[in-house]
Amino acid sequence: MKRIYTYLLIFSLIVSINKLHAQELNCQVDVTTQLQGADAVRIFTTTMKRQVYDFMNNYRFTTDKFEQNERIDCQIIINVTTDLGGGSYQGTISISSRRPVFKAGYNSTVFDYIDKSFTFSYTEGQPMDFNLQGFSTNLTSVLGYYAYVILALDYDSFSLLGGTDMWKKAQIIVNNAQSATEPGWQSSDNQFKNRYSYIDNILNNMFQPLRETMYNYHRKGLDVMYDNMETGRAAVLQAINNINEVHKNRPASFNTQVFFEAKNQEIVNIFQAAPNEEKNQVIQILGTVDPANTTIYSKITAQ
Repeated sequence: MKRIYTYLLIFSLIVSINKLHAQELNCQVDVTTQLQGADAVRIFTTTMKRQVYDFMNNYRFTTDKFEQNERIDCQIIINVTTDLGGGSYQGTISISSRRPVFKAGYNSTVFDYIDKSFTFSYTEGQPMDFNLQGFSTNLTSVLGYYAYVILALDYDSFSLLGGTDMWKKAQIIVNNAQSATEPGWQSSDNQFKNRYSYIDNILNNMFQPLRETMYNYHRKGLDVMYDNMETGRAAVLQAINNINEVHKNRPASFNTQVFFEAKNQEIVNIFQAAPNEEKNQVIQILGTVDPANTTIYSKITAQ
């Protein structure tokens, strides 16, 4: 009986520790393939999917303490399109993340991006090795990179410039990947729309207003709306206007585009019920900082 009691006590302690130190991400994963053959379908949609899921949900990316209900909701979708031979493949990886809005029962999309510069080597059942201080495989480096981007954006949305350490960790992965043959890591890849440029920009003081927007938009804006819609909406308007500071120096920057890809429909929803003066203000600002989505923003004034 004493032995059983001891085992139960140890088990309870382990469970308690795991709950106290829960991993940071609550990541849904899907892997699809355009490749033909039962083996290819099984390898990618079953084996690789399970391994990517385990990596994203079980690897500890920080030493911070997360409760189970604090884990960041996110999603990874990998679409394998081409067999390059020799165990190498080409495809796309789609990454999105959300954060809860205070009292609202609503989750706001923080990041929503499709990386089309994605090639990787994979053998069924291979270990998912990852080391922040060195380049292991392109697959785990890309996954680790986006895990830190998700964390950095989430931290920035809750605390002013709170994601700096996470951005720097993502930058370490980029630096380690400079000798990699796979695309997406070099500054000039895909016309400067790549992992290198995204991190290099965000850690540049010139882009600090965009990071401040992440905090002001979410913490001072969305999180306030349940208690005071007008105050919260005014803060969102000011946060969007703050991106003008980035636009003056880097018009149509990659980072600004990524921000608005996640936010354009939400912005429409926020301002459709605003007074006409606010509608006109936000449309004027958006026409300057995000002209690519003008058609979407026209819905703000649509009757």
